[in-house]
Amino acid sequence: MPRPILATIHPQALRHNLEQVRKAAPDAKLMCMVKANAYGHGLEHAFAGLRAADGFAVLEIAEAQRLRAMDWRGPILLIEGVFEPRDLEMCSRLGLWHTVHCDRQIDWLAAHKTQVPHRVFLKMNSGMNRLGFTPERFRSAYARLNALTQVEEISFITHFSDADGPRGTAHQRAVFERATHDLPGERTLCNSAASLLEASDEHLRGDWVRPGIVLFGSSPDYPAHTAQQWNLQPAMTLSAQVIGTQQLQAGDTVGYGSTFTATGPMHIGVVSCGYADGYPRLCGTDTPVLVNGVRTRLLGRVSMDMLCVDLMPVPGAGLGSEVVLWGKSPRTGATLSIDEVAAAAGTVGYELMCAVAARVPMVNDEEATPRK
Repeated sequence: MPRPILATIHPQALRHNLEQVRKAAPDAKLMCMVKANAYGHGLEHAFAGLRAADGFAVLEIAEAQRLRAMDWRGPILLIEGVFEPRDLEMCSRLGLWHTVHCDRQIDWLAAHKTQVPHRVFLKMNSGMNRLGFTPERFRSAYARLNALTQVEEISFITHFSDADGPRGTAHQRAVFERATHDLPGERTLCNSAASLLEASDEHLRGDWVRPGIVLFGSSPDYPAHTAQQWNLQPAMTLSAQVIGTQQLQAGDTVGYGSTFTATGPMHIGVVSCGYADGYPRLCGTDTPVLVNGVRTRLLGRVSMDMLCVDLMPVPGAGLGSEVVLWGKSPRTGATLSIDEVAAAAGTVGYELMCAVAARVPMVNDEEATPRK
């Protein structure tokens, strides 16, 4: 019998979340971010819920190949561009768009022999200080690209560092506008946070918005807004079962390091999930979990393959009881946001999604068989 742990992907939730972005950013085209194996959800599973997208953005050519294998014929953008000259051959073959963020990538394009001119997205470093041309060098990079016969169309892209925080986007927007205001071409600025918070501003919205984390049911600005406040649904449920129980008395401790001590009689459950499954080891006592759809808490330290939960709020819970680590209880429909669990570990929902281990079976709840 397989160990009782499962990651269930919900395509209907993906469709719902995509629609929320469309409502927030009317008239913009949606380029869905599905890098990192669709944020840990499995690219094939996510595609089942995101077919209504106008385009997809990925990190690696292998991800683009998987999308083409699923018969996606629309736009695919390599969000960091190509990593070596021969990648341009695959761009020509697969019809990929690609970001250009440095002189070396322009040099490679200039030397590339192709019968199919490329569409590129020229990236500006407007203040994030990761990839992209500085505003002072942006127009010269544009002039170089515009002179190449290998380039058919140039669009413009930047990335916000503070769309989810008090600093906001105004400083980067101003830099971007000064450098691009008179250049022809489509523009894309908004990530998930900006797509929800500011995309009602037509000037900021641009031609494309690039939702990522919001598609998967995590709030882009938690805790300022919860997923529920944004009307988002969890796209993944990580579930397990109670595989053992213990009766504690006052003074008994739980787990490595004895970090939890019972103050009186307690009924606790041992759950088939641990940090080797991708559940954060830094989660400690009081991290929320659902048992049989009832909210309760984790006790003590997370082990490699197990964790312990408080069964006192869940009358009748015992061996075989359903445990939802994040997501939606199929038993009651109760939800536990991944953002709450991430906050307990001092991190963000992105990391938890991407960290689900390969040993955890993953299933699309609209299909009959598991698939990675």
